[in-house]
Amino acid sequence: MRFNPKARLDQSRVRDAGSGGGGGMGGGGLGGGGMRLPIPTGRGGIGGIILLVVLFVVARCAGIDLGLGGDGGTGGLGSVYSPSRLSDAQDGSDRYANCKTGEDANKSQDCARVAIENSLTDYWGSELGGKFRPEEAMVTFTGSVNTGCGAASSDVGPFYCPSDETIYLDTTFFNDVLEGQLGGPDGSFVEFYVLAHEYGHHISNLLGFMTEASRRGQNGPQSGSVRLELQADCYAGLWANHAESTEDAAGEPLIEGLTQEDIDQAIEAAKAVGDDYIQKRSGGRVDEEAWTHGSSEQRKKWFMVGYEQGSLDACDTFSVDRV
Repeated sequence: MRFNPKARLDQSRVRDAGSGGGGGMGGGGLGGGGMRLPIPTGRGGIGGIILLVVLFVVARCAGIDLGLGGDGGTGGLGSVYSPSRLSDAQDGSDRYANCKTGEDANKSQDCARVAIENSLTDYWGSELGGKFRPEEAMVTFTGSVNTGCGAASSDVGPFYCPSDETIYLDTTFFNDVLEGQLGGPDGSFVEFYVLAHEYGHHISNLLGFMTEASRRGQNGPQSGSVRLELQADCYAGLWANHAESTEDAAGEPLIEGLTQEDIDQAIEAAKAVGDDYIQKRSGGRVDEEAWTHGSSEQRKKWFMVGYEQGSLDACDTFSVDRV
């Protein structure tokens, strides 16, 4: 993917919280106890990430207190970020200060992140019209961060918090976890797919699907949790279908070229975070009833539904009998 060098970037919603104090949800390492939530048998290690994220989201939607130190509590994490504190915008790092144009995005993955956020916001604003409001922020961090859903460490992986409508991302996830531990693909569009997926959760939140998911159970291949995750994959594909038509505030195109290689990277990344793949990779047996995000095949399928059909209605994973 290349960005239009003439496009102007809006940095207002992309922030860096710097480095937190470590610890937090991660417990004794990746998936090592996490939030003291039950990890199903055979889903230890890296599989804990997937369980943590979905329980993190669904429990908050259902109003369940997970004891994560929400409402600004630090949970023993030291210096952490809260988007509700206006001073944090100044106190955080200046990581994105020089991200001003599409040319900057072509030279820097940090600036590319800003450009993708701008593209997602423009697309979904056009798609949803009056139902849309942008995410509060897209926050990068290192080590740990405080959120409206509680204090989180890097072990949780990228996630969306519905309570503060913010996307959180430790950028080391892609090299350390997705590539290193899961054997996922390398390439800049891998991160763009993940960002589009997390933005998809924001759209599901705006459209009321998160509440619906909480009524349909948290585990199993047809559960509410799986349907919610597959919908986010579909929304990521839907954005990819329309990415080249997105514009900056002045009407200048943001993205000049989306290639088949980009789409292939997204598909491989989706497969690498499938529940069945992670269960096998972590040495456990494939247990469908423990699934919370969907199989590799389901995730690939629904990304492609969004990408090939290009229709919001096609991504209603809650209206079909089987996903």
